Amino acid sequence: MIESMSERARKLLEDALELPLPERAELAADLLASLDGEPESDVEAAWNAEIERRAREALANPDDDVAWEAVRAELHAGTTPG
Repeated sequence: MIESMSERARKLLEDALELPLPERAELAADLLASLDGEPESDVEAAWNAEIERRAREALANPDDDVAWEAVRAELHAGTTPG
């Protein structure tokens, strides 16, 4: 794959690989996100509304949760939570 890169791209890759891990991860995430293009506003709005709904529900019912250990045990047993 490197053979098909331009000299500029090869240099960018070499420089990027010298960055500390957190900076490389952020750079990689930004590059991957750039491949998706601009988010569709209606999809973005729907996700924001869902996040708000879930946050309100969690705040309104702080004791209405299931311990991770119980969920994991149910998943391994092939049952559903509830």
